[in-house]
Amino acid sequence: LAARAGWRAASKASQDAARAGALHPPGMKATFLMPFPWLGGPCLTPPLLSLPCQRPGMPPGSRMPMAGLQVGPPGAPPYGAASPLRPGLPQSMMDPFRKRLLAPQSQPPMATQRRGVKRRKMADKVLPQRIRELVPESQAYMDLLAFERKLDQTIARKRMEIQEAIKKPLTQKRKLRIYISNTFTPAKEEGEGGERVASWELRVEGKLLEDPSKQKRKFSSFFKSLVIELDKELYGPDNHLVEWHRLPTTQETDGFQVKRPGDVNVKCTLLLMLDHQPPQYKLDPRLARLLGVHTQTRASIMQALWLYIKHNKLQDSHEKEYINCNRYFRQIFNCVRMRFSEIPMKLAGLLQHPDPIIINHTISVDPNDQKKTACYDIDVEVDDPLKAQMSNFLASTTNQQEIASLDAKIHETIESINQLKTQRDFMLSFSNNPQDFIQEWIKSQRRDLKIITDVIGNPEEERRAEFYQQPWAQEAVGRHIFAKVQQRRQELEQVLGIRLT
Repeated sequence: LAARAGWRAASKASQDAARAGALHPPGMKATFLMPFPWLGGPCLTPPLLSLPCQRPGMPPGSRMPMAGLQVGPPGAPPYGAASPLRPGLPQSMMDPFRKRLLAPQSQPPMATQRRGVKRRKMADKVLPQRIRELVPESQAYMDLLAFERKLDQTIARKRMEIQEAIKKPLTQKRKLRIYISNTFTPAKEEGEGGERVASWELRVEGKLLEDPSKQKRKFSSFFKSLVIELDKELYGPDNHLVEWHRLPTTQETDGFQVKRPGDVNVKCTLLLMLDHQPPQYKLDPRLARLLGVHTQTRASIMQALWLYIKHNKLQDSHEKEYINCNRYFRQIFNCVRMRFSEIPMKLAGLLQHPDPIIINHTISVDPNDQKKTACYDIDVEVDDPLKAQMSNFLASTTNQQEIASLDAKIHETIESINQLKTQRDFMLSFSNNPQDFIQEWIKSQRRDLKIITDVIGNPEEERRAEFYQQPWAQEAVGRHIFAKVQQRRQELEQVLGIRLT
């Protein structure tokens, strides 16, 4: 009976406190009155308890649960099963069946961080409409906030566009000028220093024209292989080829040179195989004429093939995964019908290595022409300089810390403005009608003080005799006496060391 009486009294006190919360504006903190030492009147002290606010649309008198208050968690002990609060226990340990504030539990760092990140949203930067009405100059801040939102959206969209663009190979065509020169060293007579056998030396060098980049690429980095074919009749079948092929361990060089003995003009052929990145392939002549593509990457060839299929409506109207070959496809692929998944396999047999660049040159051994140079310009693909700038832009975090710091300052300023607005409304209500405000406020604070100090019941009702003539009073007295008898029985059993039956 005592437990039920305590529970009913605590529930009634909680309801009174909830009704009293309506005296405070939403978000207002409860404040206690202290007498002015020089006037004998009330004064304001710092807030002690933050009352729960009421959501729009909730029934009158109903309040949101306070932070830290457990409302029936799973696994909680049933009402009446917990022992009453013993003297000497810390105030942070509260009886679970009483609606009291629990001690704030320490949150893990990650949870606190996530909660802070969740609180920092764009909506938290917006000034309330009431503040904008009070301070018309704040509209300039709202205009800046709208511009910031548009700017953030534009930057995010551009970042996504750059991320998509950087996935594709960004190249541009440049002119590579190749310099082919040779020198001739005549034979020396006996008794003179130098070579006794006449010889010539061939040099192959090159550079990019109008290269704005500071880091110059090595000449060999543009090629996959280089073959110099000399006159087979002069140097034999085993010594007429000079080959260079790129290996994973190859060191880049600015040029190539070949030295051979000889005193007659030599016709040579240079075969230069460009190193395309990504690799390019030469199409079968029949398919090249059909698609209008001679040498391209595999992705570009597949795209051109799909455009041809789509333009000529070769895709089956019922079974979309099949392609109905026309007379040109039947000649090239040797089938009447094929799946989309079969195209890469069939296309592999129609792809060849691209043709090398062929340069015919004559090595002159004319003594009157000590150095003869020939120049050839070829088109090569180099990385677009914008690709490096795009990568640097995506990886750049130099301004992120500054932006985060400014955002934190903005949030702190907005929170301070909201607090000042709450204090202003509080003081404005007091200035409009001080007497009624103080009276209602004192009633509210008295109820709040009962909740804080764990006072159960309503002294105003309990001092009247009608309060104890209600039906629950007799049951409460009986339960209280029974609880006292059980308590004394347990004490007697502990003293005697026996169990009474």
